Amino acid sequence: MPNPRNKLFVEHITALPEFDYVREVRALLDQHPDDAGLLSAVIDQKLVSKDDACRLWGDVIGHAYVDPFASVITEEAIACIPAEIAKKVKCVGLYVLGGTLTVALAAPEDKDIVRRLGQIAQMPVSPVFALDREIEDAIAIHYSNEKSIEESLAGLERASIFDQAEVSNERLALLADSDSIVAFVDEIIYYALRERATDIHIEPQETLARVRFRVDGNLREMLTYSRKLHRAFISRLKIISNLNIAESRFPQDGRFAMSIGTQTANFRFSCIPTQFGEKAVIRILTFSGKKAMMTLDKMMMSQNVLQPFKRLIRNPNGIIFVTGPTGSGKTTTLYAALHEINTPDVNISTIEDPIEIQLAGITQTQVNAHIDLKFSTILRSLLRQDPDIILIGEIRDLETAKIATEAALTGHLVLATLHTNTAAQAIVRLMEIGVEPYMVAPSVVGVLAQRLAARICESCKEPYHPSRELLGKYFLEEGLTDVPFYRGRGCPACRGTGYKGRIAFHELIVITEEIRTMITERRSAQEITRAAAKIGYRSLRYDGLKKVLLGLTTIEEIEANTSFEWAT
Repeated sequence: MPNPRNKLFVEHITALPEFDYVREVRALLDQHPDDAGLLSAVIDQKLVSKDDACRLWGDVIGHAYVDPFASVITEEAIACIPAEIAKKVKCVGLYVLGGTLTVALAAPEDKDIVRRLGQIAQMPVSPVFALDREIEDAIAIHYSNEKSIEESLAGLERASIFDQAEVSNERLALLADSDSIVAFVDEIIYYALRERATDIHIEPQETLARVRFRVDGNLREMLTYSRKLHRAFISRLKIISNLNIAESRFPQDGRFAMSIGTQTANFRFSCIPTQFGEKAVIRILTFSGKKAMMTLDKMMMSQNVLQPFKRLIRNPNGIIFVTGPTGSGKTTTLYAALHEINTPDVNISTIEDPIEIQLAGITQTQVNAHIDLKFSTILRSLLRQDPDIILIGEIRDLETAKIATEAALTGHLVLATLHTNTAAQAIVRLMEIGVEPYMVAPSVVGVLAQRLAARICESCKEPYHPSRELLGKYFLEEGLTDVPFYRGRGCPACRGTGYKGRIAFHELIVITEEIRTMITERRSAQEITRAAAKIGYRSLRYDGLKKVLLGLTTIEEIEANTSFEWAT
């Protein structure tokens, strides 16, 4: 006989509008009459979305559901509950508000556990519900720190199994699959996720090897370890990336994924031979479909960029490029644009590598190099799918560029990225890769260039007045000596760097008839830039310095992320 909670849970599910799996979910009720395994079964079989299932279970047990990976988790809350207690009880502190600690638990209805947690935290506890697996992975990430990694590292370095100078490939594969190496690699990745890193660099040196994280655009050295561990470390990463561990003379590239709670974190792996061994870089892509959806209005674009860009994306046809280096937020901007124009009366299709954000109402396709499924192959087929708007993750070759311009000329709006330093260079780049000027001129309607700068930490932000010489280097206006600038003093929240998070700055070229003529005549990027300035174009550095005056970033960050030019 099913227990009352499980029965009520099934009643809630079958009452959902347009729910079609009544027979299946009632069969699960018979299989799980006495435990919450029913919830996991419903989620695993995708009878209901995870969020809906957890919300309904929360209603049954009388506690709100909170996804730890979609919630704010503060250092203060983590510090309230020791790691060993969190692991034993299966709980994770989320935040402290009004003197009350909100804690996610697998069993929030257990009043005895809640009371004990309050005694440990020495403050009232407000319990919320979260899935077991979400809590376990949140603990692994948020309790990871340099000390725990160093302890794992010390144990590995003491192990004699790594002392052999020459190790056969078979032995190396066994070492790479050992529990100690697996745990060490997982801890490094969890720590990188906690620190909001975008890349992990694993670099052999003459006597040691080191791990560095790129956080807020800057590399930080996190730890060093014995060279004797390096081959096993790299081999572990090659195994999970489906690469050949026996090959160390040539570069290799791959991908891997890790289950984090009910989500999947995706990673891109690259290794190259160096003087002292193989260097590896792991690019942390995103949680599948869980990357935060940013809207154009929330991106803090300057109005002289935002309003023209909004008009451009409502064009019925043409190409709009977003340019910038890898990791400059181009995909976020493109999806913010799609979100703005995504309505039921338009057919939007994307071609990506990989799909980073899931957006309801659009068709998304991922390229696959293993079966030679390229951007150009998918794009050619998409044009037979009656599209209105097409997003191309990156234009990498002449074939894709030609098809994209032809699509723009035949009544489609195309959004795409290019790797160029400035907006004007994107136009020149198209012609350099072989697209004829007579196709570029009428097809391109606008180019947005973008960079990211580290944002000043709000917890330790302080005003200061820069020297007159420094002001004279960046600003032509007089009278700025009395205007306060800001910087981060350095605090635990930002790991002493003075920066936490990032802010985007932009430049936008809207293609006018004058610029179209210049494109046809193959004029230089500098001449196109001067023509764009007549109708309001301002450079990246100009927009970056506006963000400095607003107290969002520092002059040093703008200097590091833009080339020298007068901000005009």
